[in-house]
Amino acid sequence: MGRRDDARWAARARPPAGTAHDTRWAGDRRGAVRCAVALLAALQLLDLAAGTAAPARSVLWAALALLLFAVLCPPRVTAGRGWLAARGLLREHRVRTDRLVSVRCVDGVSQRLVLRDAFGGRVELDPATLVANPPLWYRLAEDTRLSVASGSLTRGGAALGRLAERVDRETARAVFEVSGLD
Repeated sequence: MGRRDDARWAARARPPAGTAHDTRWAGDRRGAVRCAVALLAALQLLDLAAGTAAPARSVLWAALALLLFAVLCPPRVTAGRGWLAARGLLREHRVRTDRLVSVRCVDGVSQRLVLRDAFGGRVELDPATLVANPPLWYRLAEDTRLSVASGSLTRGGAALGRLAERVDRETARAVFEVSGLD
């Protein structure tokens, strides 16, 4: 134990060189933890104020808070040359971005981008993650060009075009805000 073990753990936790990752992930995870803790505290305080506190109810409230955390915790998105991965609480989904066969944008309560590769891999992520992290978008865009050139990407060009326009628009807006030209 000590520094040597800490250094080994830190080396394993660091993404490989040339890997892009979601820079907002840690803050979003902290937000999910705060919401879960706030719910647990509020439920416990209500139970104490009502005089109905019991160990079984405390376990139930803790389970409810854990469920809220599981729903709110965002996947950790990383991308490297030829791959993109989204790691959730229980497992990681990975797709070969240089062998994509389809890209779909699914609208609904929350917009999702679904990527499928030739090997059966499937990743579903929020397009806002790519918009907020230009290095992730750059990795995906570069590898998508390879998929188009090889002829494997047959569906999804329009969805990627709309996403590219959105990334460009948001990046330009950020540059103008930083430079004071907004």
